[in-house]
Amino acid sequence: MKEFWVEVRPWKKELATTALESGADVLVVEHAAGARELARVRTVAPDGDLVPGRDVFDVQIRGRGDEDEAVRRAKEGYVVVATTDWTVIPLENLVARADRIIARVRNAGEAELALRVLERGVHGVLLSTADASEIRKVGALVKGSEGAVQLVPFTVTSIRPVGIGDRVCVDTCSMMAEGQGMLVGDTSSAFLLVQAETAENPYVAPRPFRVNAGAVHAYLMKPDGKTAYLSELGAGDHVAVVASSGSSTDAVVGRVKIERRPLLLVEAEAGDVKATLVLQNAETVRLIGEDGTPVSVVALKKGDRVLGAPAEGGRHFGTAVKETIKEK
Repeated sequence: MKEFWVEVRPWKKELATTALESGADVLVVEHAAGARELARVRTVAPDGDLVPGRDVFDVQIRGRGDEDEAVRRAKEGYVVVATTDWTVIPLENLVARADRIIARVRNAGEAELALRVLERGVHGVLLSTADASEIRKVGALVKGSEGAVQLVPFTVTSIRPVGIGDRVCVDTCSMMAEGQGMLVGDTSSAFLLVQAETAENPYVAPRPFRVNAGAVHAYLMKPDGKTAYLSELGAGDHVAVVASSGSSTDAVVGRVKIERRPLLLVEAEAGDVKATLVLQNAETVRLIGEDGTPVSVVALKKGDRVLGAPAEGGRHFGTAVKETIKEK
C-alpha cells in the first residue's frame, strides 16, 4: 500500500484537515501538537512520531553519489528524495535498489509518475503545495491507485463435498460489484477469484462488502503481492479486491467471521498449473467465470472455466521465496 505524505509547513489547519480527509498517512509539520489535535495521524517533526535526521532523511539527487547516499539511508529509515530536474531515471535507480523511498512531488502529474516508475513505484509521495484541490487530487491518486493482476481461465476438473470445517467471511470497509472479489488458494502457487456477495438471493440479502473466501488454512492475496492465511486476517488489515478485468484495488478489513460450515473442494487447472480451493458448500458462494459472470459453487460443474491467477509458489511469512517446495 502506497503512503501519502503531505507537508503543512507553515501550519495551516485548513490544509491539514483537507490532507486528512484525503487519506494522508503522514503530515510533515513544524510541531506535532496541531496535527494531534485534529486526528490520530503520524507526523514528521522534531517532536513527532518520525524525527528528521533519525527516522526520516532528505536527500537531493544530483548524481550517482546522492543515489548511493539515499540507498544507504533507506536502511535506517524513510528517505525523502527530490531531483533537480524531475527526470524519472534517478527514481528508477532508487526503486530498483531500495525500499522506503518517498518522492517529493508538487502536483498530481509528478505523483502519478513516481507511483508507476518501474511498475512497482516508490513507497510513497510527499506532496508540497498550498493548493487544497491538488491535495485532494493526489490523495485520490494514491489511495485509489489500481494495480493489475494477470488472470487466466482455469478449467474445473472436480467439485466434491469434503465435510465440516471452519470457513472465513472477510467483511471489508468497501462496497464491491459484480465481477469483483478476492484471490484465494489452498496453495501459494495458484489462486481462484471468489466473488463478493453482491447477488440477490431469496434466502439472504446481498452483502457486497463481504467475500465468503474459503477455509481457514487458505492463502489470500494482499495488495502488495504478499499473502496471508485467512485465519490471520483481522480488522484494519488490507486485502486486494480484484476485478474480472484484472484491475486490483486496496480494501480495509472491517471484520472477519469464522464459522463451522459444510465445505466442498474445487479443483481446477490452467495448463500445468493446478489450483485447489476449499469453500463453503452454499449457493451464495460464487467463483467468477471466464466471461466475468459469477457462478455458484453448487451449480459449478466439471469443464466450467473460472478465473484465477498462477503465482510463484513457496512463501515465508507471506513473501514469495525461491526454494524447493511442493504443495498439494
